[in-house]
Amino acid sequence: MPKVSSLIVPYASYLRVYEPLAAFPEPERGHWAQYARRADRPSYQDELRRSLADLLPTPPVPVPVHESSDAFVVEADGVVCVCPWRTRLRGWQALGDLAAGQLPPPVLDAALPPVVRRQTAADYEQWLARNPDARPWIRTSTWQVPLNWFVLVSDEERQFEKGYEGYEGYEEGREGREEGEVAARAPVLRYRTPMVQARRRVARGLRTLRDTIEEGPLVDGLMDVGRWLEEFHPRSLVELDYGGLVHALSGDQLDEDHSAADVAEGIEALRDGDGEGAGEAYARLMERWRAVRDRQFSN
Repeated sequence: MPKVSSLIVPYASYLRVYEPLAAFPEPERGHWAQYARRADRPSYQDELRRSLADLLPTPPVPVPVHESSDAFVVEADGVVCVCPWRTRLRGWQALGDLAAGQLPPPVLDAALPPVVRRQTAADYEQWLARNPDARPWIRTSTWQVPLNWFVLVSDEERQFEKGYEGYEGYEEGREGREEGEVAARAPVLRYRTPMVQARRRVARGLRTLRDTIEEGPLVDGLMDVGRWLEEFHPRSLVELDYGGLVHALSGDQLDEDHSAADVAEGIEALRDGDGEGAGEAYARLMERWRAVRDRQFSN
């Protein structure tokens, strides 16, 4: 029987912004224009492999020494758009989230010794003083898709691709396979929407939530995402990607997952004063995503 090459990936989802080349000043614009023409551009999994490889040395390298010059590229309505990785910046920000209490101190100290974290934090502080307006093109969330992300998209923009039959892990086609080895591909579940639509949905959703519920994580999170979107070119493309979360859900669960529709239904019910309908939509979401989040504590 042929082998299926597999790779364990983090259970993380991603919110990405792809900006048109016109949004970038020279010489960066020229770099991305040339980069977009390359046939050997790295994949989503290549970015992940590189990040994981940096954690193997002793001591680990939590943040790359140099910023990545790679990006993800899509073409929308004939316009080439790029989403720079900015792996170094995102690494600094992720390390700050870990230090904020995501891991128990003994586990964090074992994975990333305090001396490494202190030096990395000092490097980030110095870099940020020179680059106060820096922001990432990619946001990451582990073990869930934040509900406020679904406000940005609609069910009609949902793209679901089933994995190859017999899938046992994710491995995008690569060179140098051993004889008898076959490629495998995980399912893909994502949404893509124009920036103008995403901003419009955020504004409308915020008006409804502020009028109907108390201030809280949902409202605060949506405000934060809305401010982030305002920093990008209006002709950008916004992508919500389930990423590694496809490994935490069965094929049937992915096929039946219409979380964006549930969020839209809940907000519409609130707008119409239908508290019962909003509660039912929220209950469906909580049941679906609680099952995913609970897996992070499994052994």
